[in-house]
Amino acid sequence: MRVKIISTILIAGTLLMSACQKKVLDLQSFSQQSDESAFANADACQLSMYGVYDACQSGFYAGGAVRGYPFGAASISQADMRGEDMLNQAAFYQITYEATYNNASANNQYMFETIYAMVNKANLVIDGVKGAGSKSIISSATALQYEAECRFLRAMGHHELVLHLSYPFTQDNGNAMGVIYRDFAIKDAATAETAKAIKRSTVKVSDTYAKILADLDFAETNLPATPVVNTSGVAIKTFRASKAAAIALKMRVKMHKGDWAGVIAEGNKLVPAAAPFVSPIGGWTLNATVDGSFSTTTSNESIFSIRNDATDNPGVNGALPQMLGDPALGARGLVRVSPIIWSDPAWLCDDLRRTALYRTSGSPVNAVFTVKYRDYTNSSDPAPMIRYAEVILMLAEAEARNAAGTSVSARGLALLNAIRNRAVTNVADQFTAASFADKNALIAAILFERRVEFLAEGKRWGDISRLANDANFAPIAGGGVPSKVGSGGATSAMFNCAGATFTRSVPALAYSNFRFLWPVPLSEIQQNANYDQNPGY
Repeated sequence: MRVKIISTILIAGTLLMSACQKKVLDLQSFSQQSDESAFANADACQLSMYGVYDACQSGFYAGGAVRGYPFGAASISQADMRGEDMLNQAAFYQITYEATYNNASANNQYMFETIYAMVNKANLVIDGVKGAGSKSIISSATALQYEAECRFLRAMGHHELVLHLSYPFTQDNGNAMGVIYRDFAIKDAATAETAKAIKRSTVKVSDTYAKILADLDFAETNLPATPVVNTSGVAIKTFRASKAAAIALKMRVKMHKGDWAGVIAEGNKLVPAAAPFVSPIGGWTLNATVDGSFSTTTSNESIFSIRNDATDNPGVNGALPQMLGDPALGARGLVRVSPIIWSDPAWLCDDLRRTALYRTSGSPVNAVFTVKYRDYTNSSDPAPMIRYAEVILMLAEAEARNAAGTSVSARGLALLNAIRNRAVTNVADQFTAASFADKNALIAAILFERRVEFLAEGKRWGDISRLANDANFAPIAGGGVPSKVGSGGATSAMFNCAGATFTRSVPALAYSNFRFLWPVPLSEIQQNANYDQNPGY
């Protein structure tokens, strides 16, 4: 394990934030505490738990700068920049967009390092709250809940790593190289040496994915179903892991495995058999309007988000509204909507999402920006991780794929329409069973709906990766990343909702190209020779 990471996570103050800052989840002020006192009383245990969420919100970058790592603008933008539906405008994400990264590229390095730093904080807190529970400093139920929150975040972190550093589960039947799963705290020289002795495992059931799912099973069992309220009485249900969040993340993981029956089994816990679709666990449901998840921080659709506020956010170089917003509104506009998706005629011109969630610029239009993230002054927009819409579309895809023969799944169609019909108001444009020749046509429609619904939310890379070996639905023949519009190269001729013809100057990246995977950072390899490098780097 890299010395920098170890030294960072050994500093007791990194579990907490300084007294002059507002916490990611708490509205009270706490001073930094020593490692010995971090679990000395109930408030200290709670603050240490909040420190893990803080490590999800913003992490270190070159020179000590704060960025939206590992789960914020950096992860969302990079996952979109690896795909074709968002357009890179400047040099900030160009290496990711054009796949010219190497083992010393900063964006890749700090994603890797901050995920593992967050994971280690989670492991430290697991040890701490277990001890506090055994001493009756906190109740056994509270200790189990905190452990479950940490294991949820640990699973989410490792799954993010495996998406970027490993081939999909469908490669070699799960025998491709996975990532090192850190399930114990690195707290001294001895545990650091133990960690360095561990080598990468495979992604198959008995290794990386099994550990992710084991953490999520524990989380589901021990997390609350009802909204959480902090000590100030403020409802923060979307900012704390819940039972539904653990189930939804299990759905995502099983979808990446191609375990459609498993996705359905998990999805049935959260989605009733028929509309209206309101989760029996936690009451999660779809918003009536297409922008409901982004116009408020108390949405019943936002199952799990990373919190930001005016005094605690990743800053101008790491906030979602700054990265993805229109410069005319005070943002930087580094990541824009690509004409590839905007001009795809399958996305109907009168789809309400076009006007409610995006802003066109220029006359004629030569740029499109998302307005999913709107606080250009204070950068307080939450980073969306899991929405109920994702639960619905994952279950729709699983039902469609699991249908017998070539038949069109009635439930899969109903679930797709629950998302699409709130944006498509013209009855003539709404799907019926007659809209699809067979199950594959329905699956293709669901996959396209994911591209539209989660545009600018960092979901595109996950789909490109998991579909690479899909004989029917790989993004390009043989798998890989589709070609893209050149960085900063959009013109007005490219934007037409009814379809446009244009040149894609960034070539497709074949699945066989070693850059389909991110490298393990050189900084890690130099300190830990057992963290095997990906081929080609």
